[in-house]
Amino acid sequence: MNKCQLFFEDNLKFNNELETLTYISEQLQQKGIVKESHLQALIEREALFPTGINFDGYAVAIPHCEAKHANTPAIFIIRTQTPVAFHRADDDSTVEVSLIISLVVTAPEDQIELLKALFSNLQNEEFYQFLLNAPQNEIEGHFNNVIFNQ
Repeated sequence: MNKCQLFFEDNLKFNNELETLTYISEQLQQKGIVKESHLQALIEREALFPTGINFDGYAVAIPHCEAKHANTPAIFIIRTQTPVAFHRADDDSTVEVSLIISLVVTAPEDQIELLKALFSNLQNEEFYQFLLNAPQNEIEGHFNNVIFNQ
């Protein structure tokens, strides 16, 4: 998989998962990254297959939907001011996340590759802590190096 556009926002505050998903989709739509259908697809995908991932002592949400709702590939990283409850992927409970990595792909096989790379690297708490705490200007290069090996 090739590198894609990387967007980053810091210190955002959301009241809930729906508000977060709406913000993500609206921002990506304004940039021309996703189609109008993206928000509904994202909400439906999260309802069926939640993306809150609980690692050992920390958690991340990785909202994404089918490639047909995308115009161009992108990754949107958000660090929240306060944790947001996302439904967990592995059970019916929620998990509090301060790091959200939303994926937009135009090819289904890219989504699988990207998810594998993310899961593999997010299991390393150092990578998570870097994404959570590093200055914004250092994140893109490090992320591309680690995830895309470029």
